[in-house]
Amino acid sequence: MSDFSKETDARINIDDLLRQAGWNPADKSQVMTEVSAQMADGRRGRADYVLLDQRGRPLAVIEAKKRAIEPYVAKNQALPYARKLEAPFIFLSNGELIYFWDYQNDDARIVNSFFSRRDLERLLEMRSTRQPLATIEIPEYYTRQGEIRLVRPYQRETMQAIDHAVELGKRRFLLELPTGTGKTDLICLQLKRLIQSGYAEKILFLVDREQLAKQALEAIQDVLNQYGSYWLKPSVIRQEQQITVCLLQTMISRYREFTSGYFDVVVADECHRSIYGVWQTALTHFDAFHIGLTATPAAYIERNTFDFYNCRNEQPDFTYSIQTAFEQKYLVPYRFATGITEIIAEGAEVDEVSYDPADFERKWTNEDSNRLMMQEFDRLAWENYQELAPGQKIGPGKSIVFALTKNHAARLTRYLNELHPECKGRYAEVITSDVANADDLIRQFKYEDYPQIAVSVDMLNTGFDCREVLHLVMCRTVRSPILYQQIRGRGTRTAPHIDKRKFVIYDFFGNHQYFNDSDTDIYADTGRGHVSIKNNQQQYRPRSELIELGLRDRWQQYVSYVEVGTEGERVDKRDYVTNWEQTIQSAVNNDPTLQKIRDGELLTETEETELVRRLNTPQYYFNEENLRRAYRNYNGSLIDFIRAALGTLKIKSHEELLEENFRAWLVSHSFAPAQAQYLSLLKNRGIAKGQLTIDDLFLPPLSVLNAAGLGIELFGEQGLRDIFDELNRSVFTVDATGTEG
Repeated sequence: MSDFSKETDARINIDDLLRQAGWNPADKSQVMTEVSAQMADGRRGRADYVLLDQRGRPLAVIEAKKRAIEPYVAKNQALPYARKLEAPFIFLSNGELIYFWDYQNDDARIVNSFFSRRDLERLLEMRSTRQPLATIEIPEYYTRQGEIRLVRPYQRETMQAIDHAVELGKRRFLLELPTGTGKTDLICLQLKRLIQSGYAEKILFLVDREQLAKQALEAIQDVLNQYGSYWLKPSVIRQEQQITVCLLQTMISRYREFTSGYFDVVVADECHRSIYGVWQTALTHFDAFHIGLTATPAAYIERNTFDFYNCRNEQPDFTYSIQTAFEQKYLVPYRFATGITEIIAEGAEVDEVSYDPADFERKWTNEDSNRLMMQEFDRLAWENYQELAPGQKIGPGKSIVFALTKNHAARLTRYLNELHPECKGRYAEVITSDVANADDLIRQFKYEDYPQIAVSVDMLNTGFDCREVLHLVMCRTVRSPILYQQIRGRGTRTAPHIDKRKFVIYDFFGNHQYFNDSDTDIYADTGRGHVSIKNNQQQYRPRSELIELGLRDRWQQYVSYVEVGTEGERVDKRDYVTNWEQTIQSAVNNDPTLQKIRDGELLTETEETELVRRLNTPQYYFNEENLRRAYRNYNGSLIDFIRAALGTLKIKSHEELLEENFRAWLVSHSFAPAQAQYLSLLKNRGIAKGQLTIDDLFLPPLSVLNAAGLGIELFGEQGLRDIFDELNRSVFTVDATGTEG
């Protein structure tokens, strides 16, 4: 009796899971139970469930087992039923685990949910029309942004590598190509071939930046214009289009709205930041072909990313190195402007007080230094822009200035505009999240004559594509190797229409020297230049470097204020949050859009756009970036912060998110109990500092616990260093979106 009751429990769960996937177990035109089938040997058997298509024909058999039984063992029991009933698919479930089995093509594999009727009908239709990918021609040319572009040899080789892997039964692929080599165009061309060959119909394109989402959608609507596409935003009604672009931050809260079989292909852009901790669920939910794109060198990609994409020997399925791209002239080379990198490199001494350059624009500023940087950049840019790109008609050519804070960006912009009064303030523009028309300014920078110069803080570091950029101006210290390479990548794209031959990096803070980067010896690594410190007995670095390395590119997370407005006014984080909550709470009774959010209803695209515009006004500058900094929560959406203000959602602190990230990391590794306990002991130190170093083990409170001796005993000296390195990269120095701070 107890066994029967357990199977009954499993069936109750299975009925619930079927409802979640859009099936009605009580409707016999959709779901039949206890369906009798006569086997080839004359015996009669019963299929527990049979799912029917719209014409009443069997689509899938479900074999139900009690919870104590691993469903996979029921394969041979279910197969004869499916064959007899001519059902092409099988599900095996004990009410907790679900296996999906396309038994004519693959082995059974675990999925997160049952598939909907539409999912199964689509799979069946695609299977009936499927052709080998090798028979689908790789085009020689394609149209992008109104121009004919040649498919490059490495793009062709990448597509052929995916073809080959698909034919061998691989379902997950990791591609590594440097910034500027057309990863998005390439993947759009391959998606088109997957659709044409019958391998895909529904596609999800995941990114972790709004700018990346905009550019992905632009490329998709350009290259794949015959297929419907849209951007799924937080709390906006979902559309039934063929291609969905979505932020990971949005999908983590909405993936349950989709069945596991809803998408046939999931593309994760910059996936090295994504496959760990909180994000993994949003990816593993979908039983699809998974394609990961990254510009990060393999040495910097986490092991769990390789594991997710089933990569052997921790190598991507296809790699195209940045050195090769430069050699083959698919990326534009660069040079460093000389004689300008020492302006503030040494700091200053005034009245016997030393001012550390590391604190420039953080604890001290110097107007003359900022003016000198802008004057020197402007002079040199005008001198060399026609040599860099003979087809560039207007001087000095498109330029990006990377400032440290919003206030710093505003002052640099003002100095540049003062140098060119004839442009009436249009020569340079601030582009930050607080600029109400930031999207319009980005469009003008990319497609119109003015502004010639964009001055930003973090908004243009990654995911910003403007091929005509000739000048990159680094007015900040960068100690993150990934961020350094991302900033450099803003200039590497080719632009034949202006005959772009080179671009110049004006590095006022000696960043390229720190990374030992030069135009003859391209830096493409994960550490400080080409200098290895692994075997040095003395692991200590000068104090100034320690300050820089851990916090320089992240310091705004730790200060007590938020910079708001185009001039970067400093507002205490607590005051900002209080003002935000009071504003939302007082407005909700008279605001239908806020009422919909409070009541858990979805918005239209127009409502969401208008709400964003209304909140980001000069009176408040309430926007996602400022709210994330104020709440120290880097995966929250604007809708999340509205719900927090209305008391319908608890926002997790930065520390809580790092705790979750640490636990997910710990679970993903098979540590012995003593090892796991030891690492948990170190966790709080890592969260508090933003990193762990070997030195920490010799300082209180860890030194009191003999943490150094215990760690070496548990892991070995090199093993401990490797673990610290991985923790620093995947947990502590990474914010909740997986981006470097």
